[in-house]
Amino acid sequence: MKKIIILVFTLHCLFGFSQTEKDSIKTTSLEEVIVTSNKIPKNKKILPNQIESINLKQIEFQNYQSTAEMLSNSGSLFVQKSQQGGGSPAIRGFEASRVLLLVDGFRMNNLIFRAGHLQNVITVDENMLENVDIFYGPTSTIFGSDALGGTVSMTTKSPKFLSETKNALSGGVNTRYSSVNNEKSISFDLNYATDNFAALTILSYNDFDDLRMGKKKNHHADYFGERPFYTATINGIDQLVENSNKYIQKNSGYTQYNALQKFTYKSASGFKHSVNFQFSTTSDIPRYDRLTDVSSSTGLKNSEWYYGPQQRILAAYTLDKENVFLKSDLQLNFGYQNAKESRHNRRFGNPNLQHRKENVNMYSVSADLHKKFNKGELFYGIESYFETLSSSAYKEDINTGERGGIDSRYPNGDNSMFRNDLYFSYNEKSTEKTAWSTGFRIGYTTLKSTIADDTYFPLPFSTISQENFTYSGTLGITHNTSNNVTLKANISSGFRVPNIDDFAKVFESGDGFLIVPNENLHPEKTVTGDAGFVIQSNSKRFKLEHTFFYTRLYDAIITDDFEYEGQSTIDYNGSISQIVANQNKGKAFITGISTNVRGYIFDQLQFNASFNYTYGRIIEKDGEQPLDHISPYYGKIGFSYSKNKMAFDAYMLYNGKKHSKDYFFNGEDNAQYAPEGGMPAWETYNIKGSYKIFKNTRLFAGVENILDTQYRAFASGINAPGRNFYGGLKYTF
Repeated sequence: MKKIIILVFTLHCLFGFSQTEKDSIKTTSLEEVIVTSNKIPKNKKILPNQIESINLKQIEFQNYQSTAEMLSNSGSLFVQKSQQGGGSPAIRGFEASRVLLLVDGFRMNNLIFRAGHLQNVITVDENMLENVDIFYGPTSTIFGSDALGGTVSMTTKSPKFLSETKNALSGGVNTRYSSVNNEKSISFDLNYATDNFAALTILSYNDFDDLRMGKKKNHHADYFGERPFYTATINGIDQLVENSNKYIQKNSGYTQYNALQKFTYKSASGFKHSVNFQFSTTSDIPRYDRLTDVSSSTGLKNSEWYYGPQQRILAAYTLDKENVFLKSDLQLNFGYQNAKESRHNRRFGNPNLQHRKENVNMYSVSADLHKKFNKGELFYGIESYFETLSSSAYKEDINTGERGGIDSRYPNGDNSMFRNDLYFSYNEKSTEKTAWSTGFRIGYTTLKSTIADDTYFPLPFSTISQENFTYSGTLGITHNTSNNVTLKANISSGFRVPNIDDFAKVFESGDGFLIVPNENLHPEKTVTGDAGFVIQSNSKRFKLEHTFFYTRLYDAIITDDFEYEGQSTIDYNGSISQIVANQNKGKAFITGISTNVRGYIFDQLQFNASFNYTYGRIIEKDGEQPLDHISPYYGKIGFSYSKNKMAFDAYMLYNGKKHSKDYFFNGEDNAQYAPEGGMPAWETYNIKGSYKIFKNTRLFAGVENILDTQYRAFASGINAPGRNFYGGLKYTF
């Protein structure tokens, strides 16, 4: 390993890298990141909480296949995968419905966001992104429910006026090919500009074949996760078929289509009108982990298991006006979102293919106001979200086409949630050395759900109705003890209101467990304390940031053993399953550290490294047990170099081992998809580069997982990509 690190360092020194598209670096100082959210100050330096940003130049240079891959390879958070077409971000031991996803300020989290693992982040195409801000710790005061572990705020590109582009028409084409899954991707963007009107169109297409895993043994573990057999249906009969290449993860490929259309108009009276349309859909996406579930009688348990096309629609109108109410700048947002997802599965040898479909509509309105004072800034506003769900299901005989009824994933009647919040936050730089911030949010949420037909799974109730009053607050301070040292401290609370998925789903979680409804759930809450420091050289060529956090969870919703009508097991879909349910399991805690180091070795060569460690436990009367979603330690170490027309990057991604004793076995850690003893540690070595071959044309190329290491990320059900050669060309006009 030491030899490899020395080799990588040598390559950097000889060739270099940078995450920029400039022909040369004109400054070698580490500038402060500008945060893009309109609810907090733009300057990260005065904020007491931990924030990491991924800017446009980094996104374009890194050239990842999806937004999930971009987040995973940033070293800033952990991403779980159950299939190639997915990616579930985890922040500080929180995942899925406990991490808030935002796109252009609109919450993606809806009433069926589950506590397990989610794939929704891939519906925001990385080619459309301008910036990604990762907020660590409870951010409910700023953004609302679900932001327990943090928030991933994704901002898409905006139309540019003539003063910003100097050309009425501008745009570009970006292409990419990857060898590890025969990826073929292309995106096209076109900007039309006048002095007061601008329009932006972006279209993209991604095609991914089956993913090839690494062939070389991970020196931390034995070979694991190879695909010797897969199922095929021949003349209506399910058969086990030998895989001609056991390193190809058969039945993992998919395609994706994305579109974005924005219009912006500035009136002479100072109003700014913006319209935002976004659309994303996929082909069927195989649920790879379920396709590898083993059966003692048939070899593999499932012949088919796939998600139907995952569709996301956003239609929004935004009105901006400066100096309106109490001399505050105003932004009004009206939004409509639609999310469609479905699950389709069939057991080996069973002709009945089960279909379960969900259709979610989300309507939102918000007013965000911003007022500046001599030393401070006030942010305040209101938000309302109304969501509806339609859930249906049926089975279909693949040979005869005959259809019949089955139980739906969620209640098959009327389902809705209504969220209403009021918030404010104030930030003040009281002296040249000290800045502080405070905020508060209150809200009221209602949930209603009806079971129209309980034929397939009778329940002791037919309606669910809840009303919850919510609140959260935050208080933080930053203090410069000198020109080189800044101390930061922050305490904040967060909340998550249980949704339809928490209350009312019936779900076979795998490995003999069945999740059943539990109507006696309450909101879960957290309180987190952060303490950290920043050390920076006078020349701003070196920076060390370190954060320690401790979180207490109250009324934490945990999936655990449960009795349904006095029974702990049940016959479901022809199998005896252990009954589990979501429950408020009292108290839990999560603690950890995060460290980032950045610095220039010389003018064009920069070093960067990150390290993240998290530890979580459920507190019970008879002791403690592991909390699920707690990733092992992870991070990134690399060098970047840029000079003239070329740029290079070389880096190592690494993860520690997740020991079996640290798994929560009834939760979402997926111990069944890990080798005996737990998920092994791993590291990969990667090198990337770009070269400006013509004035408007740049070539991108690189090698990921250079050693072709065979490994799998914690809680994942699919092996990570093997050695990947990729190349791409970007042309702008």
